[in-house]
Order: sequence, then structure tokens, then C-alpha cells
Amino acid sequence: MSSPSHDVTIRASLPSEVGKLGELMSAIAETGALIGGVEIVETTAVSVTRDVALRVRDEAHAEDVSQAMASVEGVDVEGIADRAIVRHVSGKIGMRNRAALESNDDLAMAYTPGVARVCMAINADVEAAWTYTIKGNSVMLVTDGSAILGEGDLGPLAALPALEARALFLRELAGVDGFPLPVDERFVDRIAEAVGLAASPFAGVHLSDIAAPRAFDLERALSEQLDIPVLADERADAAALLAGLWNALPIAGGELERSTVVVAGAGASGLVAAQLLVTAGAGDVIVCDEVGAINAGRSDLDPGLLSRAKHTNTTQRSGGLRNVLSGAQALVVTSTDVPIAPADVGAMAPDPVVLALPAAASALPPATAELARVTASGRPDAPNYLSGALAFTGIWRAALDARVSAITDEMVLAAATAIKTTAEADGTSAERIVPTLLAPNLVANVAAATDAAARAAGVVRAAAAD
Repeated sequence: MSSPSHDVTIRASLPSEVGKLGELMSAIAETGALIGGVEIVETTAVSVTRDVALRVRDEAHAEDVSQAMASVEGVDVEGIADRAIVRHVSGKIGMRNRAALESNDDLAMAYTPGVARVCMAINADVEAAWTYTIKGNSVMLVTDGSAILGEGDLGPLAALPALEARALFLRELAGVDGFPLPVDERFVDRIAEAVGLAASPFAGVHLSDIAAPRAFDLERALSEQLDIPVLADERADAAALLAGLWNALPIAGGELERSTVVVAGAGASGLVAAQLLVTAGAGDVIVCDEVGAINAGRSDLDPGLLSRAKHTNTTQRSGGLRNVLSGAQALVVTSTDVPIAPADVGAMAPDPVVLALPAAASALPPATAELARVTASGRPDAPNYLSGALAFTGIWRAALDARVSAITDEMVLAAATAIKTTAEADGTSAERIVPTLLAPNLVANVAAATDAAARAAGVVRAAAAD
């Protein structure tokens, strides 16, 4: 099955002849493309122009379909539109007003003279900004574009659509306003400076699509510099993965505490996921990079990476991915950097669990679904859609409502638990180990659990404690 990014619309003009549409549909069917719908765009006395919505494997397949359509006598193919690109025209988000502007009184209240009183109130008490401005419900979405959704280093401007998607999720699912801020800089101190200078209107900072080790260094620098919470996307991804594993392993006849979990990918996502799995009590967690298992005996590793992978690979296994997967109950794929073959999955314990983050879905071999008992990926068109948005929407809702000073590991673990129990409430299965992102009670459940963990950790600001 293809990804939604390979849904296309092909516009074609057909002669107004009986049976011509049937010929066209037959030509398309022979290419293996799936027809989603046909709409009439224009009719004349001699022709009908139609848009045909299709699901194809990739761009080359779309061209093959176009040529097959054009081969039908009398058919003129006018063009191919990628539906994902069309959907993004003018961006996915925009500003909106909360105050009416319909009369002179509205003008006076929104700006002069009324606004001066609000400015003076904030000047007298900066905490008032949380109540009288957008600050209390706003999150800055930050990236340098160095690790975009498995596509690699595309730069800050190319990362803007990905940031817009997170802003869309925050607004639609959690009522939080997210504002994208791609930063055209690669030095941690200068990124931190830019974010710090722009941070005053925000109640939190969300980091995403930043390559390791810069991702870790920037999160640490901002956490030390700012008095508002900082959340890296990788922590939300890890919460979703953990929830999925908690529910998937019993279906496969296992449990997290007794399982060996192999993490394919030693970037920021892989290391953060491994740390959370260790915290949650996984039997053993082994992180692999392109060379093989991360262990203390490898001389080719950066000391920082070894430090971040501490408490993993307790038996110090070595060798390539297939070697460490032998007998493992679960495989978590966080990067496309580690090649995975069907034989690698076949070397695992009977009825294995294989989960992949959105950025790593393409790393899974096509045979994975047949080899594993439970699979999950970052594809909303397949069962078990794993996305960090399962966690970060509720985490941010709670963090802003409680005006937390930091987002702790306990809060992330609580979010994972809430995702797990939300799925369990409706019954789990091999095709439902996490709730759908659109589940009506998901954000509320995650927010409630996160809020309780924040209060237990003592990171709730006094103004929001009551």
C-alpha cells in the first residue's frame, strides 16, 4: 500500500462517447493503481473533462498510469497533481481573531484607548500576560531543519510544512496555538540565543526535526536558559512507542519487563526511546547503529553517544542487527540509517512485535506484516498509527494549563501510560495497540495524567496550583 503522499489526481479530457469512460477505467486498472473517485470538471458538446483520484506506488507509477490513460483513443491527459502538495497550498495554518471587530466600540477596546490599560496592567505585573495575551496558550515550534521526517537535512524553510503539521495537531486536537519558528542557524548557542530573544510571547518551546547530538544539546541549553518548559519531539515519539509496546507485547505472548527490545537507530529518536524504555522497566534494550550494537567495547563511538546509551545492552551483545535481533521479542525502528532485511525480522522470537516511527516507516521491508505478530508505523492509512502527536497534544495542554516550569520524565511516562490505557478502554488487538489520534478522549486522558505527574514532581507554578 502506498503512502497518502502518493495519492494523485490526473485530469483527462474524454470524447463524449458511450463506453469511453469504461475504456479509461480499464486502462487504469491494468496498471495496478487504485481508483478513489472520478469527478466531472467541464463538459462540452464533444468532450468531458474529468479528475480521476488515484492511489499509486510512487511518482514513476503515476507517470505509467498517465501514459496508459493517454493511450486510450481520444483521451487527452492534461496533467497530474500530487494531492498532498495541493493540500498544502498557502500552508495548513493561519492566524485568527478571538475579539470581534465590528464597531467603533470594538476598535476602542481592541486598540486605543482601551489597550493601554492592559499594557499598563502587564507592566505592573508580568504574570498578567498569561491571562490577557496569547502567551498562556502559545507554544513556539522550533527547528533547524537538519533531520526532517526521515528525509535528512533539508534546511529550515523546507521544515516549515512539518512544523505547520504539528501546529495543526495542537490547535485542532488540544486547543493550543503553535507558531512555527524555523531557525537558519546550526550552532547551538546561536539557536538558543535566537529562541531566547523570541520566547517572551510563549508558554513553551517544542523542538523537532533537529539532528543529534545538536538536539540534545539544544534541549539542555534552552531548559537551563528559559523559565518555560521545553519538549523535544523525540520524547513524545518515545511515549507513543512505549504505549504501543505495552499493549502489543501481551498480544504476542510477552510483556515488556521480560522482553529484549532492539532499537534500530542511534540518532536522537532512538536514544530517547531507549532511555524511556529502560525507565519503564524493559527487560533489555539494545540500540543499533549502521555498524551494529552499541556497547562499551566499541572504539569507534563518540563518548557522548555511549553516555546517552548507558543502562542499555546490559549483556553487552555485539555484532550486526541480525545478530542482536536473534531471539528478541520487539524491534523499534527510529531511523532509516539501519538497513533491515526480512531475514532480520525472521531471526526474532516467534510472534515478534515491530514498531516504526513516522520518519522510519520506509525502513521496514514489505514482508514485515507477514513476519510479525504486531506491526505499527507512522502511516495513518495503516493499522496502529504511531505518532508523537498521541502524546504531545495532551502534554502541552496540561503543561500550559498548569503553567509548568519543566516537562519531566515522569510526565512523559505518565503520558505513555494514558495512551496505553485509552487504547485498552476500547479493547486492544493486533490492529489496535494505540488509540487513533482523533479519539475524542485521548487528549483529555493524556492531559489529566500529565497534570497529576507535574503536580507530584513539583513543577507547577504557584499561579496555577489552585
